[in-house]
Amino acid sequence: MAELEGRNTHKVYEKDKIGEVRIADEVVAIIAGLAATEVEGVDSMAGNITNELVGKLGMKNLSKGVKVDVTEEHVSVDLSLNLKYGYNIPDVSERVQDRVKSAIENMTGLTVLDVNIRIAGVNLAEEK
Repeated sequence: MAELEGRNTHKVYEKDKIGEVRIADEVVAIIAGLAATEVEGVDSMAGNITNELVGKLGMKNLSKGVKVDVTEEHVSVDLSLNLKYGYNIPDVSERVQDRVKSAIENMTGLTVLDVNIRIAGVNLAEEK
């Protein structure tokens, strides 16, 4: 548990005298990022320039483009996405919101209040 001391964690489960389960905010962000990129039409997560440079150097940050605000039992998620060209933005956004909400709720037991999406870019699909 020492490695979690400096990070924001939230207790989601406590059993009599056996122990407790704590989830770091970063874990919730990773779940959201992975769930969002599974949706057809999402090209990648968008992040700030530091994250982009780190990604190009080969050190993948799974929570890039994700901001979570976790309180005792609730989560708010902000996502920055790059979409693939030709997909309907409202449809893809709604599917991302549903996928992220259900992934976080199923895996953590926390309640997702909102999933806010910012479309940061549209990428042309590379033909192979």
